[in-house]
Amino acid sequence: MGLTLSGANRHDSRMLAATLDAVPRVRIGGPGRPRRRPRKLHADKAYDHRRCRGECRARGISPRIARRGIESSQRLGKHRWVVERTFAWLSRFRRLTIRYEQRVDIHLAFTTLACALVCLNQIRRFC
Repeated sequence: MGLTLSGANRHDSRMLAATLDAVPRVRIGGPGRPRRRPRKLHADKAYDHRRCRGECRARGISPRIARRGIESSQRLGKHRWVVERTFAWLSRFRRLTIRYEQRVDIHLAFTTLACALVCLNQIRRFC
């Protein structure tokens, strides 16, 4: 899971490169170097920019982005629900739903803690 914070007045697509760089190394079984980034990125029409596709390709990620005016976002539903479900899990932490902290480092710490708790709950489910 990668995490970056930005202002509410900033478009999500502007933070794509920073979010991709925030994804930690993951070892996917077997020998060899741990994979740095995911293989593909599923995104909705808000990310349909040449810049976003280029940022994905520069990092070795194949972009699966719905095109504005051409494709329907309906086909992304089977992949997009993972993101929406994770947002719902994070919104259970009331302190994150309404931002009470004025300092960015404290808000980032609480958000990171919430993400760690979400991951821990998922690990407990499968063990």
